[in-house]
Amino acid sequence: MALTDIAHPTDIALLTDLYELTMAQGLWQNGKIDDEACFTAFYRDRPFGSAYAVMCGTAELPELVENMRFTDEDIAYLSSISAPGGGALFCAGFLDYLRGFSPRVDVDAVPEGELVFPREPMVRVVGSMLECQLLETALLNIVGFQTLVATKTARVVAAAAGRPVAEFGLRRAQGPDGGVAVARASYVAGCASTSNVLAGRRYGIPVSGTHAHSWVMAFPSELEAFRAFAKSSPKNCVLLIDTYDVREGVENAIVVAKEMEAAGERLAGVRIDSGDLAKLSAYVRSRFDEEGLGYVRIVVSNDLDEYTIQSLLGQGAPVDSFGVGTKLATCYDQPALGCVYKLSARRESAGAAWTPVVKLSEQPYKRTIPGLQAVRRYIDASGCPVCDMIYDEARPPRPDEAPSLVAVDDPALVADIEGLCARELLQPQVRGGRACSPRESIEDARARCAAALASLDPAYKRFLYPQSYMVGMEAGLARERDELVRERMAAASSVLPWRKARA
Repeated sequence: MALTDIAHPTDIALLTDLYELTMAQGLWQNGKIDDEACFTAFYRDRPFGSAYAVMCGTAELPELVENMRFTDEDIAYLSSISAPGGGALFCAGFLDYLRGFSPRVDVDAVPEGELVFPREPMVRVVGSMLECQLLETALLNIVGFQTLVATKTARVVAAAAGRPVAEFGLRRAQGPDGGVAVARASYVAGCASTSNVLAGRRYGIPVSGTHAHSWVMAFPSELEAFRAFAKSSPKNCVLLIDTYDVREGVENAIVVAKEMEAAGERLAGVRIDSGDLAKLSAYVRSRFDEEGLGYVRIVVSNDLDEYTIQSLLGQGAPVDSFGVGTKLATCYDQPALGCVYKLSARRESAGAAWTPVVKLSEQPYKRTIPGLQAVRRYIDASGCPVCDMIYDEARPPRPDEAPSLVAVDDPALVADIEGLCARELLQPQVRGGRACSPRESIEDARARCAAALASLDPAYKRFLYPQSYMVGMEAGLARERDELVRERMAAASSVLPWRKARA
């Protein structure tokens, strides 16, 4: 979605969690507004059990940064918020500071349609600590949701095996803005069309749709309803044949199809929205073929997802296209990507040396990766991605060290990457708070997604038990992370001696 199309521009600065503002006030009060930071956004766990995710939402990050301004209305609202202990939550001086707030951050991100994998940076934000912090919530909202939808869509489209998939989940989506975001992300990831007319106008996405059961029920008979619709929409006539009985519905559709032929038109297709879709589609196909109407397409819907589509085709169902709504728009089996935004490096001022930082946890997989992170994708001779390497731009690899990477979650797994071609994944999106290139078209993102999925080894694209794609740290970064972890654990042991005994 375009932020300024759904939310009024004055709302964007307040599209945040309250604690981002309380932390910002703390940084301002402690004289740390010039301290610089590097934050990275990434996800930890594989969505839907998939080996990959489809990056989406990148195109909206420049708009987010450029429109993050606090208006007089925003300041008035913030000044009205009371602290739980009494008095105003925000002091007058900090609110005055926000009046002139204009982020000057640099943003690098993986382009839309590219594939991303667990633990690697999807977005990197560099700027003042305060500015980076205030961008967190909206950035995660935009990138996390659209990436989740695009990933689900890629799976559904893969299951359809080249047959068109129409997205029509608007009525089940999480609000108007969610519905628009779903339409956009699903088109990037391969849907052929959307039912969402607003998204069609805004992004140039093809729109599709014909009639509902209520149309049929509005007439004395199904045949009359079909005839009326064929007369009204002869160039867009797909008849919904399961309002009463599919077998009766197909006979009425055959009558209308022959009447349309006599008038020089053609019935485009029929849709089945209930029942045993495999069995019914086979019956409908046989009846049309028997009547010489082999050109009439069969569309099916009814709470479809990648698994039901795969099952239908596995049973030989003669389906020409699919309509997918609820389970795509709501990402039914995983409602959130779990995208996080973590501080990975800081420095006291521009030009100073970066200090890498790491977050520890009782759960080792939640330990973060330090440094001014960037990521390279390594490609084999056939053009297939084989692994991704996270490295620290501020501490490049030593020239005397053999190129290798250490798996993020398994230090015993080391891969030799010598001789492989590589390309950088993070690309500049914002410099100094302004977009640094024209906004990419949705068609470019869609083409990139198709190419990325085509180049990925099928072992990573299986729905069940896909092979894990290797994401690793450059050897020097892996050592740096280990040293920081040991330092932090040693510091904790000095305060909590029982930790030392356990270690």
